Amino acid sequence: MKKDGDATIMSAAPAGVRTRNAAVTRRAILVAARRQFALESYDNVGLREITRDAGVDPALISRYFGGKEDLFREVLKDDNSGTLFDGVAADDLVARLVSLILDTDSQPESADVHLDRLLIVLRSATSPKASAIVYEAIDEIILSPIASRLGTPDARIRAILALTVLMGSGIVHNVMCANSIPSMRGASLRSRLTTLFETALYAA
Repeated sequence: MKKDGDATIMSAAPAGVRTRNAAVTRRAILVAARRQFALESYDNVGLREITRDAGVDPALISRYFGGKEDLFREVLKDDNSGTLFDGVAADDLVARLVSLILDTDSQPESADVHLDRLLIVLRSATSPKASAIVYEAIDEIILSPIASRLGTPDARIRAILALTVLMGSGIVHNVMCANSIPSMRGASLRSRLTTLFETALYAA
């Protein structure tokens, strides 16, 4: 492998591996890793699957991220994606939380990134190696944004209650495929989830 300025040039690269510059390569690895970690828990994802999906040499994981743990942290941090609540006002928190669960089929690509990160949190929260990273991400992309918008003395407790509803609903709706059950869709479910989140965030 040779370097030419900011470009990474693959000599004798495996079939399917693309030549690209450093920034594009790094981003491709992050996107592929996000997809893999959204499908499987941290412990079940291998670096070779990620680099094969990205179309790059496995050695580039070490070069750009240092290792699997650091790559996982970068996937959840992903400065290009922000938090789950960017642009969401305090009055719209409940609608946003409900949308994260129910509106997965109509989300734009940027929202798909947020949903993937939520799935990653769900799948890897109990991993002995990844749990600490997951907890940091939960605080950064969910708890702190909610609490800061509520602005009350007990805002963090309310944010944790909302997270409990979000995680529980996410497990049932996404991981257990409850969205395939007709009775779990529609206005009735949206109304009930709205009530749950309103209670978690605003009940006296």
